[in-house]
Amino acid sequence: MENKIEKCIIIGSGPAGYTAAIYAARAAMQPLLISGLQIGGQLTTTTEVENYPGYPNGIQGPEMMEDFRKQAERFGTRFHYASVTKVDFSGPIHKIYTDDNKEFLSHTVIIATGASAKWLGLESEQRLNGMGVSACAVCDGFFFKGQDVAIVGAGDTAAEEATFLAKLCNKVYMLVRRDQMRASKVMQDRVLNTPNIEVLWNTETLEILGENSVTGVRVKNAKTGEIKELSVTGFFVAIGHKPNSDPFKGWLDMDEQGYIKTIPGSTKTNIKGVFAAGDVQDKVYRQAVTAAGSGCMAALDAERYLAENNIH
Repeated sequence: MENKIEKCIIIGSGPAGYTAAIYAARAAMQPLLISGLQIGGQLTTTTEVENYPGYPNGIQGPEMMEDFRKQAERFGTRFHYASVTKVDFSGPIHKIYTDDNKEFLSHTVIIATGASAKWLGLESEQRLNGMGVSACAVCDGFFFKGQDVAIVGAGDTAAEEATFLAKLCNKVYMLVRRDQMRASKVMQDRVLNTPNIEVLWNTETLEILGENSVTGVRVKNAKTGEIKELSVTGFFVAIGHKPNSDPFKGWLDMDEQGYIKTIPGSTKTNIKGVFAAGDVQDKVYRQAVTAAGSGCMAALDAERYLAENNIH
């Protein structure tokens, strides 16, 4: 059964993967979706989603992903719950291997494996994730309007998110581990010229405080050894993302961070019949709505590929 040649296999089950499945299924491509480790993707770790069109009262992330899954299933998407461990893209028929020792064959492959936020590795950070701890200021900043928050990071993303939060929040503490930022000069200037951002240099996060919600953060100055507590209700981690692209290394063109490169204006990769959508190829926007949009594009690209190659 596993060795039948599929028309389309989608790898990943976030907004990009599910949207690709909806479009592919409606185009009679009979897609098989391989879910990956985190069924529903990053949104399953999010509580309230308020910025996705069509949900005027907001929706819980896991519930939204369940809606996406049901819609894909309604049109005939089949699901296989496993993770892809390796691929063989050497021929026109693409081979995919999963961690439950299955081999799948397909004319087209849509990679929608997303990216994972990098975390500090604190127990309190994981415990309070979704309860005041977030890895996306654009997604969750609104919930902290008029409050005091902290953000950890020193690159362009951290600087951008700090200035975004500063427009909503009363005060933003930016925690920088060293005595300088990695961010570009223009982004550093923006941070330093925003009156309600206070940069704490040489600062290490020891613990996020609170039981069922964030009440503060305990930090240590690496130079003086001084430990203090900041009273904040939100804690944002902006130390980068890692694209979930490891199984495709050696086959697909990637940038130095591992994001899959696509041909501009399309979801095509350097291998014919293989497409990439969502956060595994997008390090700029990283939103559910942009991921869904590129999932739609990938399904349309895959459909055209099948038609051009007379595969029915």
